Amino acid sequence: MKLVQNVNFSLRCMLIVFLLFGIWGPNYTGLKKLFYNVYSFFILMFILGIYIIVQVCDLIQVWGNLPLMTATVFLLFTNLALGTKLLNAMWKKDRIRAMLEETNDELCNESRQTGIEIVRSCDRETTKQLFVCIVLSYTTAIGWASTAEKNQLPLRAWYPYDTSKTPAYQLTYAHQTIALSLAATMNICMDTLVTSLICQCRCRLRLLALSLRTLCHDLDFSEKGAMTDASSTIVSERLQNCVVRHQTILAQTKLLQNCFSESIFAQFCVSMIILCVTAYQLAFESTSLARVISMVAYLTVMMLQVFLYCYQGNQLVEESESVSGAAYECPWYILSIPIRQSLLLVMTRTRRAARLTAAGFTEISLSTFMSIIKASYTFFTVLQQMEED
Repeated sequence: MKLVQNVNFSLRCMLIVFLLFGIWGPNYTGLKKLFYNVYSFFILMFILGIYIIVQVCDLIQVWGNLPLMTATVFLLFTNLALGTKLLNAMWKKDRIRAMLEETNDELCNESRQTGIEIVRSCDRETTKQLFVCIVLSYTTAIGWASTAEKNQLPLRAWYPYDTSKTPAYQLTYAHQTIALSLAATMNICMDTLVTSLICQCRCRLRLLALSLRTLCHDLDFSEKGAMTDASSTIVSERLQNCVVRHQTILAQTKLLQNCFSESIFAQFCVSMIILCVTAYQLAFESTSLARVISMVAYLTVMMLQVFLYCYQGNQLVEESESVSGAAYECPWYILSIPIRQSLLLVMTRTRRAARLTAAGFTEISLSTFMSIIKASYTFFTVLQQMEED
């Protein structure tokens, strides 16, 4: 099925989940489209809508009680951030799909052995990141579900009925557990979508650098070691192709910026609060070891979530800056003067790094990650002082 095909394993998984959960469906028309939209609405309400509503109601009821507020907020804000990312992905799905198809076509058509290994290394990197997120997320979900006390729900929420009685308790417990697990899956897929697209952009830059290094590969030379006219023509065509590919990659970077900049900024802002209140909850958590482990896993996965964005953005800058050096590594000294001049222009242009920002406020880099961690710690100390006072 073309809708879920991709050279990258993590993106294939993401596309399958999006299809099953009603985020990105086939291009249905008529009644099929209506039924699929209704299906999407009920799925999203079951996973996110109900949870957000009952947690907002609970937050209103416990307003002013700092420990209870933080017990509600740390997951409420995660769900709000997820809802923002999902709405953004649904709103801009056509542009994102076009970007996925364009990138996939280029990577699938790579035929050089070294190039194929570069594509595989990109796939291995994103797959490892995916499995680490899955392990941490489901450790959290299982920990919360298994440590609920008798007739107590795994997580705080307000319901308009008595949740301690049968069968209301069992049904509500099942909803919280299932919705939490599915929300974790969707959150992983949303982060996988963005970070894998950035990683594939890096992969394309590495393939471009390979093309520049091997600009004169398998060409004929004269007896004096100079290039023949036919070889010069081939090099000129290869260089023009590299210029077009570089412009295409820069255009994809701009499209990534347009599609995900605001949602990444929202994620960064929410993450500062989530890390802060989760650390606060963890500092006062002493009911059970399993609960502590699940909270540590949740705190870790929230930090990892931000780190992967920042790491991929940081590596994108480094990969784009290395393209200019790759052009210098080709045997430019045997090229004709006009081709040397063209190569010099390419080197000058590729010095301009491809950068992603969060809504134009801050660059997505490792320094931004450290700033978020520092801000979260600052808020955490403020909460501790408020509790002591």
